[in-house]
Amino acid sequence: MRAGGLKRFAILAGLVSAGLWINNSSTLVTLPADQTAKLIAHRGVHQIYSGDTRDNDTCRARDIEPADHSYIENTIPSMQAAFDAGATVVELDVHLTPDGQFAVFHDWELDCQTDGTGVTHKQPMAELRRLDLGHNFTSDGGQTYPLRGTADPMPTLSEVLAANLDGQLLINMKSNRARDGEALAELLNTSPHRAQVFGVYGGGPPTQAAIAGIEGMRGFDRGSLKRCLIRYMALGWTGYVPRSCADMLVAVPMNIAPILWGWPHRFTKRMASAGSDVILTGPYEGGFTTGIDDLETLQRVPQTFGGYIWTDKAEVIGPSLANAP
Repeated sequence: MRAGGLKRFAILAGLVSAGLWINNSSTLVTLPADQTAKLIAHRGVHQIYSGDTRDNDTCRARDIEPADHSYIENTIPSMQAAFDAGATVVELDVHLTPDGQFAVFHDWELDCQTDGTGVTHKQPMAELRRLDLGHNFTSDGGQTYPLRGTADPMPTLSEVLAANLDGQLLINMKSNRARDGEALAELLNTSPHRAQVFGVYGGGPPTQAAIAGIEGMRGFDRGSLKRCLIRYMALGWTGYVPRSCADMLVAVPMNIAPILWGWPHRFTKRMASAGSDVILTGPYEGGFTTGIDDLETLQRVPQTFGGYIWTDKAEVIGPSLANAP
């Protein structure tokens, strides 16, 4: 290539680079002076697994950090404690029981955490309510079980909604059955507490059935989130937001977020213009997404971030957010 051609190519490349920067830099974005991140408390205030290994069969209750509080995940007191700590949304887990109720409980089986056995969704609600939700929590290899007999009974989703807690709920559908989402739609469409539900996520068939069956419901499953982010990575440099990213919740791990066009502020504003909220989680590692659970990780959240941040330690992160300059 001749010198003149090289010069023209360099000028063109420079103009393209400048255009991409201008269109995707957050430096030029005007933000409200008082904008702060909002907090999603994963399972409320709860006991934290301290083990080094983690997979789908890990029993979290049998190796927890030494307890400095008595809250147990997915119970009404733990949810209210998270709201008291500054959470805007509490995430909870549900299983549709044979008698048509949604049990609020995390594990697919009962054996790890409780004094019961078997698959959670196969038990009638009356049996689930008899279980001790704190039965197997230990931090000393089983020498002591300080939370035995301390928990309220396992609640139903209807009971959580009727409690009129001080924030909204993000419902995790634990099954992969579309009829569970249809049942959730039936429940919420006749409930005076519909506005308490921030969104729904989890297994694809129930999540999509709930979104389709409840007007204005937003959420995500692994497939819908993947479609959104892949298409945005291909087209977002232009400022275009694919239809697959509209009217949903967009969960983004913080170690992936920086490669998204316009991260952070242009990205969150683009999603907001498409009717979607952004949820920033901790790093994605080893097939699992963590929470933003300590002050060092919180420091990595962009200042004046305009979305939600996900945490397993609302009692730590909530006050720190409230006191941030």
